[in-house]
Formats: sequence, C-alpha cells, structure tokens
Amino acid sequence: MLNKNTIYFLFVTLIIFVSAGFGQETKIMGIVSDKVTHEPIPFANIYFQGTTIGVTSDFDGNFSIDTKTPTDTLVASVMGYYKKSTIVRKGIFQTINFELEEKNFNLPEVVILAGENPAEILLRKIIANKDKNTKKEFDAYQYETYNKIEIDANNISEKFKNRKILKPFKFIFDYVDTSAVNGKTYLPIFLSESLSDFYFRKDPRSEKEVIKAAKISGIENESALQFLGNMFQQYNIYDNYITIFQKNFVSPIADFGINSYKYYLVDSNYFADKWCYKIMFKPRRKQELTFTGHFWVHDTTYAIKSFELKIAEDANINYINDLVMIQEFEYIEDKYWMVVKDMGIGDFNVLEDNYTLLGFFGKKSTTYRNFKFNQLLEKKFYSTPTDVVVQDKAYKQEESFWEEHRHEVLTKDEKTIYQMIDTLQNLPAFKTWVDIVETIVTGYYERNKFEFGPYASLLSFNAIEGARIRVGGRTTSKFNEQFRLSGHIAYGEKDDRFKYGIGFLYLPNNNPRRAFGANYRYDIEQLGNSPNAFREDFFFAALFRRNPADKLSLTNEYKFYYEHEWFSGFINKINFMHKDIIPIGNAKVEVNNSLGDAYILDKITTTEVGFEGRFAYNEKFLMSDFERVSVGTKYPIIGFKYSYGIPNAFGSQYEYHRAAIGIRHWFNILNIGWSKYNLEAGKIWGTLPFPLLELHPGNETFLFDEYAFNLMNFFEFVSDEYVSMYYTHHFDGFFLNHIPLMRKLKWREVGFLKGVIGTLSDANKNYNELPDITHTLEKPYIEAGVGIENIFKVVRIDGIWRLSHLDNNNSNKFALFLSLYFTF
Repeated sequence: MLNKNTIYFLFVTLIIFVSAGFGQETKIMGIVSDKVTHEPIPFANIYFQGTTIGVTSDFDGNFSIDTKTPTDTLVASVMGYYKKSTIVRKGIFQTINFELEEKNFNLPEVVILAGENPAEILLRKIIANKDKNTKKEFDAYQYETYNKIEIDANNISEKFKNRKILKPFKFIFDYVDTSAVNGKTYLPIFLSESLSDFYFRKDPRSEKEVIKAAKISGIENESALQFLGNMFQQYNIYDNYITIFQKNFVSPIADFGINSYKYYLVDSNYFADKWCYKIMFKPRRKQELTFTGHFWVHDTTYAIKSFELKIAEDANINYINDLVMIQEFEYIEDKYWMVVKDMGIGDFNVLEDNYTLLGFFGKKSTTYRNFKFNQLLEKKFYSTPTDVVVQDKAYKQEESFWEEHRHEVLTKDEKTIYQMIDTLQNLPAFKTWVDIVETIVTGYYERNKFEFGPYASLLSFNAIEGARIRVGGRTTSKFNEQFRLSGHIAYGEKDDRFKYGIGFLYLPNNNPRRAFGANYRYDIEQLGNSPNAFREDFFFAALFRRNPADKLSLTNEYKFYYEHEWFSGFINKINFMHKDIIPIGNAKVEVNNSLGDAYILDKITTTEVGFEGRFAYNEKFLMSDFERVSVGTKYPIIGFKYSYGIPNAFGSQYEYHRAAIGIRHWFNILNIGWSKYNLEAGKIWGTLPFPLLELHPGNETFLFDEYAFNLMNFFEFVSDEYVSMYYTHHFDGFFLNHIPLMRKLKWREVGFLKGVIGTLSDANKNYNELPDITHTLEKPYIEAGVGIENIFKVVRIDGIWRLSHLDNNNSNKFALFLSLYFTF
C-alpha cells in the first residue's frame, strides 16, 4: 500500500528502534517542595523575574517551562512560603528544583464556615453559558490556518548512539536535544507544515479546506497532505467527551464533570483586557479516561480563554506516556470566541513509563488568523467532490513563500530536520534500509519498475494442492503513474496443475477516485469465505486450521469493472464477470432435472453484470499510488449490491437476480467503551446450483474473523433469502479497571452476538441435491462470545459458543480463538 515517498520516515523510526537542539530556547523542568517535609507543593507560581512568562506547578509539584526570551533569574512563590529565586543558564536544558521554606504566622482565631467550592460555582456558570459561547450566529465564516507537525525519536542514550548498525548515520545524532516536558533526549526525524484556507457555510451545511501550501520532509503524497490540514484534527472542549484515538475522555467542563473531577480555584489575572480565573482539576478515581490540568475562564462571559489538558497517568490507554493538549481562544469582533492556537504533544512508547526503550514524541501546533464572517461565496464553490482540496503546487512552493506566509518562524531545530532528511535520502545505506522496510510493510519487494510478492504466499499448503508454490508481482508508479499491471503463476505438487492470473488497473483520477480494471484468474478459491479472511494461499493460515482445507473449488474467471466516486464518501461500481466453477477433490455439485433425475455438474458457468454503491459520509482515506485505505468515519456506512445473471451469454447456463443491502457503524457509548454493529439482508431470484446461492461465511481456523461466523463450517448453510446481524461492544476495561489485581494488566473486556436467518425456496430445494454437510436456515444460526483483549497490548482471546444447530455433523459447540488487535 505504501511507496518509497510515504514510507521513508517509517524507515528512520525503524532504524532507531532496531538498532544541541533548540539552540535559542531555554528549557527547564523541576519540582517545588517543602524544605522540611519534602512534600510536593502544588499551585506554586514559577516565573522568569521581570516577565509574565511563567507556569504553575501541578498537583505533584512538577513544572516545566521553555521560552526563547528568558531572563537570568527564575522565581518560585506560593502563599505561606518564602519566595525563592535561582540563576538560569540561557539556551540549554536544565533541571531546577525549589525547596521552599514555610513562613511562621501568628494568626488571630479564625472561624471557618462551611461553604461551596468557588471553583464549582464557576464550573456551573461555564456549563450554563455553553450554548451562548459555542453557538455561532453567522451564515458563513472563513480563516487561514497554519499547521505544523513534528515527530521525534526519544530516549536516545550514548549506548544506543554507538550501535554498529547506526554507523552510516552517525551524523544524525548532532541534532539530539532534551525535552522540557519530561527530560527525555530526542532526535527530530520528521516535520510537516501546511497552510490552508478553511470555509464554513451554515445552510446547507458545508465545510471545505483548501490546502495551498504543504511541506513534508521527504514525502510528496497528496493524501498525506489532507491529513496534515485543519479539518482532520479537531476537538471541542465544550463537548461532554473529547475523543482521542477513538476513546471518549470526559471533558473537564462536561455537564457532569463534577462526577469525574475535583476542582480548585488557584489564580486570577488579566489576559489583554479580559479578567480571568484559573481553575485546576484532577480525576476523582483511578484508571478512568480523564485528564489533569487547568483552564482559564473569562469572568463575564464564562467562556474558556485557554486550557491545558494532560491525560491521567493511569488511564487505560496503550503506548502513551504523556499527552498534553493546549488551546487558546480570542474574542473576535467582541462577538465570537474562536480558537486561535491549538497545540499538542504526545510521548509514545511500546512500554509506558519506560525511559530506556526507544519511543517517539509527536508534536502539533496550529494557529488561526484572518477570520472573516458572513461572507458567503458562490454555491458552486462549496459543491466540490472532496471537502479537502490540495492545490496543484501545494508541495512545490518556494522557501520565499514560506518565509512570507508562515504564522511563526521555524526554530533552528526545525530547520535542520529538512536538511537532515535530504542528506539521509542520498545515502546508499539509507536506500538499502528503505527497501527492507518497504518489503516488510507492504509484502512486496520493489525493483525499480516492478515489485515481487506477496512474499507470504510464496509457499502454502492445502489438502487439494499439497505444497503450493506461487510467484507473482505488479508494476510500480515508475512504470506508469496511472496504469498498473499485475500477475502470478502457481503450481501444486499434489494436483500437478499450474494456476495463473493477470490483471490491470487504470486510474485516470485518484481523488475523487475513477478507476478501470480487469482481471483474469484461473486458480483455486474458497467459496463462502468472508471478505476479511486470509487468502487461500497465505502461509500461516495452514498452521491454525480447525479442519483440512478440502472444500476448495477451481475457478476460471474474467472480470471487468469501473469505479466512480461522485463526491467524498459516495462511490459506485459497475462490474462484468464471466466465471466457471469447477468442483475438485471430493467435492461434487448434484442437481435434478425436470423429471427429477439427479446428475452431477462438472462445471458451473455464469455471466453477470453488477452495480454497487457505498455511502460513508465524511470518510477519509490514506492513498498510495494505486490503492487506498479507509481511516474511517464516525457516521454509518451504507452499501448495496445488485447483479443480473445473463442466460446464454458466453455459455452462461443461468438467469438470476441477486440483491443485498447492508449498514454498519461504530460509535462510543459515554465512557464505557465503544460498540459496532453490522446488519445485512439479501435475496436471490432464480433457480441455481447451491455454489451460486448465498453460502454463509464460515471460518475453519482458530483465528478470529469478525466478518465470518466463527463456529460455522464452509458450505454448512445455504440460503436464497436471508438477514444477518452482528453486534459487539468493547468495554475498554470498564469492569476490570475496578479490580485491584487486574488493574495493572490493563486487560479489556469484549463481548459480541452474531446471527443469521434465511430460507431456501422450494424451487432451489427441488433442484439441488445438497451435500450432507449443507443445511438450510429456517431456524436461525446464533453464536455468542466473550473475550479479553489488550493482552500484551496486541493479543485478543475469544471464547465462542454456538447456540443453535448443535446436531450438525462436525460442529463445535465451543472453541477458543486467537487474534492480534492493535489499538490505543
């Protein structure tokens, strides 16, 4: 899926895993504590003397600060303690800890009366004014946004630098720096910038982003540029939940925030001419999806002026040591509170809280300016096939353009990233490692205009062919940027037969997608496989089979198709297919003629035309040269298919109509995990041999397949009219997090229910002599399962029970299934 232009930074990261910085910035981190008791002091003010540059210590007394304009002295102060100052060395990273001496007061007797927490009073006013502060009374608005993303490898030790594998890349360690957030050393390896104009129309609702300049160190990929703009990276502090990596974190100003957080009023100050209060907050309970941090609230409108959120240290989320999110708002035209700055930094690692294993920082900084309100543009401007448009020369802008239009000047460290990557890409050793990484990730080995693969299918085993050898490949964009050829040849030692295939794909346009394609295939096929199943010749599939792979068929298939994406999220596809199905091995297809006499079909021939549609509102894709992968949408996805079997066309033996419609959707449920459902219904009109009817997808391995019935065997059930459903819920540790012995494991619960009911018409019952292993579905098939996921962060184990049709031959009532599941 990925090419060299998009994979290079994966290579840099892999080299770092397998095997002086912001020169003008002063970075400081430390702890404020009591001199006698050594207890941490929260809410202390730490600032550069004579400036307004400062921070507040957190609940554990920790602080970090970095600036390009420091003074010589850093001061710590808090009520009840003597102020303390220390000398600062400019332009470097340093750790400064303050031990404050408590003051002794002779206070008169004070009577303390019970009262309400002032922070909670302000919280109620924030909630009461949410609608006013988030509702934008305008017909349209637009602004310019500048977005910058940086990725840094961290935990760079001297031992690591001296590894032999890194000898050809020794020069890159001249760029190592230290983070003021947690004191980790890091090496910048990736930088992207984008400058875009964003447009919003209220009625009818429309959003559009035009990326007019983009710069990515080492990459020229239009789809990657779309993800670096503004629209793909948004959240709203006023929502009850803030979704991060598909998980719902409770917002500190949620309507029910008081149930999840404790609040403290710690400061007040002017921002420009706006008097604001500072409130700090922390979670009430352990291991929930919550934050710590603070926000400033305006004293008149009760709007949020700025905030800093940090995910709770013990939140049940993978691979994240730290994640900090910062936003600043301005009162534009004294009417609208708008975000003007959005920043974030994440510290990611395979093992959390690890300071030796290589990880990486992800940094994001976005600024917004040039706001314009109620300036509607022509209707045709908003009516484009995609809501993110990348201008033709977006990634070819000259440096003089960037110097003029950047919202903020690049630091010295950021400038060196481009230089470092350009140097790396010209090294022969770098190019060799890129080839290795690309082969691992894509499954293909590229040699200039052609790539060989997939390598996982070079050797495989099944009951029909015995040992199977397969060699294949496809052309790359170096052969032609719009046209791809592909093909393979295979041989089975047991059946002593060659199989082969060839095809092409022509892409006149990649976004919105327009595609012509054709394939010819003479090869084995598992009828009744799910769309998510392993390939028939996947090497590792043979290691986890429940039953021998002896239900394969030989197919001889010609297929032509055209895809047309009308606008982002809506695509149609037209198909033409001619296919021969040839039973092999012990398989046979037996039918009855009009007199009721049975006979065996040596071959089933059909020709059909089909029409498909798929609607997924606001779906986003990551595209390579010829293929694309959906990264999802938060809205339901609706699909439909229709095909017509043409009698007597190219030897076709059957006339039929086939139709199916389905809907699937995933969604968060409060903060107790997320759910997904899949509903499908279909019907076939016509009298057909059972391989052309609906063979419900089974699974004869011990590898969990979400789109199959895992305890159903191949060919076990057949229908010509059916309805199926699947529902699953991932609890994300909602129960196990409250069990002390289980909490540290961070295991997560999952459960699901799956079923299908169908019928087979009398005509098809009379025509077919169904095999002994094949049954109808007037009584529904149901299976249910519970599982534990996030074992070692990637392993999932499901226990699945078959709840119906328990007397069928070779049926399992219960089995354990394994799968790998990568999720935050």
